[in-house]
Amino acid sequence: MERKFNFAPKEYFHIYNRGTDKRKIFNDQKDYKRFLESLYLFNSTERVVLKLVPKKDRFSYDRRETIVDIGAYCLMPNHFHFLVRAKEDGGVSSFMEKIQTSYSMYFNKKYKRSGSLFEGPFKAQHITRDEYLKYLFAYIHLNPIKLIDPKWRENGINDINKSKEFLNSYKISSYQDYTAGDRLETNILNKKAFPEYFEGTRDFKDFIKFWLLF
Repeated sequence: MERKFNFAPKEYFHIYNRGTDKRKIFNDQKDYKRFLESLYLFNSTERVVLKLVPKKDRFSYDRRETIVDIGAYCLMPNHFHFLVRAKEDGGVSSFMEKIQTSYSMYFNKKYKRSGSLFEGPFKAQHITRDEYLKYLFAYIHLNPIKLIDPKWRENGINDINKSKEFLNSYKISSYQDYTAGDRLETNILNKKAFPEYFEGTRDFKDFIKFWLLF
C-alpha cells in the first residue's frame, strides 16, 4: 500500500491496525503483556531479543536510543492504536515491522496457526493540526468504553460512573500513566516529545470526561 505521506522526523502519526477478518489478536493477559513488552523493547536502534531480557527488566531494560516517541496507546481484543512521533527517516516503519512480525510469530506458535494475523500493513494518519493531536489523547484512551457500551459514541453514555471505573481499571492502555502516576509500563511513553496539553492528573481527567460526555 503506497502512502500519500512520509514518516518525516518530528511529525506526529496515529498508527492502528486490527486482526485479519476482524479476528481477536489478544486472547488472554499473557498476550497483552507480550505485546506491551514489545512496545518497549523493540523501540530501539539496537537489536533486542525479547526472550534474552529477564522478565523483571522488560520495562526498564537499557534500550539505548529509541526510534519513535510514543505518547499514547491502547490495546483492544482485535485491534490497537498508537500515537507516535517519528524520530528518524524509516523509524516508524521499522518499529511497526518489528512489532507486528514478532507478535505474529509468537501468536501463531502459541495458538498453532499459520498465515497473516493482521489485516495487511499497519494503517497510519499524519496529524497536521494541533487540536486534532490533542483530541487523539481522548479518542485513543476512550476506545475501551466500546467493550461495555458498544454504541456509546452514537447514543451517548449509559452510565458515566461505570464508564469511568472501567477506564480506571483498564491496564492495557496508557490511560493509567496519565491518571494514576508512574508504573513500569510508563517507560513505554515519552511524554516530553508531545505538547504539554495537560497541567496534571485532574486536568487530564476533566479532558477525558468532556469527550466522554460530548
